[in-house]
Amino acid sequence: MGKVAVIMGSTSDLPVMQEAIEILKGFDIEVEVDIVSAHRTPEKLFDFSKTAHEKGIQVIIAGAGGAAHLPGMVASMSPLPVIGVPVKSRNSIDGWDSVLSILQMPGGVPVATVALDGAKNAGILAAQIIGSSDKCVLDKILVYKEGLKQKVIEGAKSLKK
Repeated sequence: MGKVAVIMGSTSDLPVMQEAIEILKGFDIEVEVDIVSAHRTPEKLFDFSKTAHEKGIQVIIAGAGGAAHLPGMVASMSPLPVIGVPVKSRNSIDGWDSVLSILQMPGGVPVATVALDGAKNAGILAAQIIGSSDKCVLDKILVYKEGLKQKVIEGAKSLKK
């Protein structure tokens, strides 16, 4: 199976990022979780970013609030796909500062960006990236998507009762 790193700027981001961890584990994807602060531990950020691909990691999910430089800085140094999760932290300006910090990357340094506090979708996207070359993961995604469809169908049926 695949391997995804879920990193965040501080432990206060964990309640949001937990959704990515849980969905990835549900797809039987190995998850490596760590705190990597772009501003407080830049040496760790550099080391992680430059070596993640050598450790078998295939996708990086990086969550950050406020200035939210973590996903972009990781993407600037890593050859791996990076998915940014803007986190609405207590020092955030309604979350827009985090969203725009992650979304507005310069050409040549892409970061896939999900919705504010959208870690679950980041996990699903990471699984889909891995599933594009791993049939086992792809099959689990197909089952998951069918489950979403069935939930809507059942909801519609119960509404008509």
